[in-house]
Amino acid sequence: MQGTVDARVAIVGGGYAGACLALGLAERGVRDVVLLERDGIGHGASGRNGGFVFAGYSLGEDALLRQLGAERARRLYAATTDAVELIRQRIAHYAIECDAVDAGVIWANWFRDPQVLRDRQRLLKETFGVEWEWLPQEQLRSVIHSRRYHDGLFERNALHLHPLDYLHGMLRAAQAQGIAFHENSRVRRVARDGAVWRVRTDAGEVKAQAVVLACGGYLAHLDREVDKAILPIATYVMVTEPLGARLHECLHTEAAIYDSRFAFDYYRPLKDSRLLWGGRISIRNRSPQAVKKLLLRDLLRVFPQLEGVKVDYAWSGLMSYARHQMPQLGTRGDGLWWMQAFGGHGTAPTCAAGELLAAAIAQDDEGWREFASFGLPSTRRPFGYLGAQAQYWRAEARDRWKAMVEG
Repeated sequence: MQGTVDARVAIVGGGYAGACLALGLAERGVRDVVLLERDGIGHGASGRNGGFVFAGYSLGEDALLRQLGAERARRLYAATTDAVELIRQRIAHYAIECDAVDAGVIWANWFRDPQVLRDRQRLLKETFGVEWEWLPQEQLRSVIHSRRYHDGLFERNALHLHPLDYLHGMLRAAQAQGIAFHENSRVRRVARDGAVWRVRTDAGEVKAQAVVLACGGYLAHLDREVDKAILPIATYVMVTEPLGARLHECLHTEAAIYDSRFAFDYYRPLKDSRLLWGGRISIRNRSPQAVKKLLLRDLLRVFPQLEGVKVDYAWSGLMSYARHQMPQLGTRGDGLWWMQAFGGHGTAPTCAAGELLAAAIAQDDEGWREFASFGLPSTRRPFGYLGAQAQYWRAEARDRWKAMVEG
């Protein structure tokens, strides 16, 4: 970004949230938009995630129902099921090459007791109108060759994809419709000046009617209240060497998979026969070697038949969490907006939030207010980090104890 430009909307952050908003605005005829990214497009969680696309939020469906009541919970959940379909449509419409595999997601039960799965299956059907297929142990183990799992649920309305290629595809589609974006353009200050906002970078400035902060876990330090509402949490991912026929020693499914623990493993087969494996939650952003060591141990616990497998890539990245475990989407009514806190469950919710905010800016639509009540409660950093890590350790301990009691 160099020089001074005028725009209707300035977006700060080149991840899923910013890209979904930019494309949503372009599709509604608002093309006087500038997107600014401090590093490279997808530098944060959007380029480092596991590539799962499925409905829901970090806050579970049961908690969503308790907190909001049936009608509002259904509306918010439906926004993410609609988003999954919109992602499918955009991939097809814009010919985005992102290795999309529309084969669903399996939720595999780590424990012998099936009640948690049965309860969730019933809740989704009766309250949200969503059918997940029951997978008895024999059927599950015919497609996932691991003794660690006992039964499972299959979510058909889900897919997986190459996250960074998908992001680049969205931005190319937005750019083709007139949206401008600039990498290596750190925003230093956002300030109101009369009827416009001045968004200042190291080498330029955007004068905009509206500004959207979409920075996720990589805090921009542009608004104190917005920043304080985020807890950046690290997660880890690795990719094995191409496995060839060895992949079928583990999997006979193209579905993505995660398990029923609080701190679950998640993984999916790639088209070149690699296995992408992710998991763990931490306040520490570890080195690739440390990530490789941790995750390889987790992989071999599930698939001991892969002993000796090599890991070609490993990385970590920061996700943005809120205390209430829901996305934060809002404004003070002065033209400054924020969209953040997708909590490691972001591909569909960022799409949903982008659509709501695009409709608000382009059409004065009020749908975004569904999220307004969640607000911006402070995460009380740095003490919030200690609380989050302690909660993770407690949940890990509960999972270990339950597995040990079951034998």
